[in-house]
Amino acid sequence: MSSKFRYLDYWILIPYLILLGIGIVMVYSASFDTVMVHGGAASSYFIKQMMYASIGLVSCVIVFMLKINKLKSLKLIQFFLFITIILLIYLLIRKKIDPTSAINGASAWINVGFFNIQPLEIAKLTLILYFSFIFSRRQERLVPGNIIQELSGPLIIGFVILLLVIFQPDFGGTGILFFIGIVLISTSGIPKKSMALMNAVWIIPMSIVYYVLTHNHFAFLQKYYQYRRFMAFKNPFKYESGIGSQLVNSLYAINNGGWFGVGLGNSIQKRGYLPEPYTDFILSITSEELGFVGVLLILGLLFTIMFRCIQIGIKSTDTFRSLLVFGVAAMLFAQTFLNVGGLLGLIPLTGVTLPFISYGGSSLIILSISIGIVLNVSASEKFQEVQNR
Repeated sequence: MSSKFRYLDYWILIPYLILLGIGIVMVYSASFDTVMVHGGAASSYFIKQMMYASIGLVSCVIVFMLKINKLKSLKLIQFFLFITIILLIYLLIRKKIDPTSAINGASAWINVGFFNIQPLEIAKLTLILYFSFIFSRRQERLVPGNIIQELSGPLIIGFVILLLVIFQPDFGGTGILFFIGIVLISTSGIPKKSMALMNAVWIIPMSIVYYVLTHNHFAFLQKYYQYRRFMAFKNPFKYESGIGSQLVNSLYAINNGGWFGVGLGNSIQKRGYLPEPYTDFILSITSEELGFVGVLLILGLLFTIMFRCIQIGIKSTDTFRSLLVFGVAAMLFAQTFLNVGGLLGLIPLTGVTLPFISYGGSSLIILSISIGIVLNVSASEKFQEVQNR
């Protein structure tokens, strides 16, 4: 066991641990004022985030210590697919039976008493494991004339998961799953022409829908919270007193912070202006309190992990391992892009949290498991390289 720790990839581990620490501090700073206003204990979210981070860290170590081939188990993949689809179907049924269970129009969480499970987070890891498994097993058969036959089944399953998420509705989660799928398809070994055609079939229709929604006004869609977010994105200051208030206050927070911030704990926007500032908008609060320098540190650490994942994937001698780390990099990039882009007003707000920093148990634990997978792949590659010398 101890010998495997000799091959730890510190370019992954250290940024991960620093991000966990920053996340815990910023969740406390962003949440204590809101909690106290509602009569709660100032440290309640801090304690929960500490617990989630601890569970995540333990999960990361357990996954790191597994033999890498355990992740390539058909039974494991089938188990993840079964659990994911069952949980997503349950959310849709529950929303139909009990519409009050939806938050901001979306049914995305399952309360199990002390913990809220978000099936979307499990779906991200499931898609990475499933596509990596399928594409690596069928790589030699992915040739022109045979691609549709080989990939129709996996793509249908992936499409079903996407539909179940979009029907919640969760456009941010759908976007992340979609991007993961595109990256894994593109790096699976499919001939370039076939890959370009398959990606075009997915990307062009979605781009058209996005353009139409953001450049036109549809009165009959006004009742949907997600559509109103699209409208706020177009002109947030026009809707400043309503649906545009979140984006406007996010921009105020970022502007207030300047280069070095107003000081930890001193944010104005977290005091009733930004809803749940410890989740989707935690980077806005971080920008206000720690300034551009603090935000740059967080994003630098995240992109260090992504870049290292890409390096490991390129150097890997095994297709399954390569696809695993490419999938994790894709998940981190999509989630970071959607969160930061939304806060800056570059894209519509989607409710996507910032990896490792935002409050949330499901996200933090799944992300930590993903880091454990990447560390495992890196260590396995290093050990194999030593053995081959």
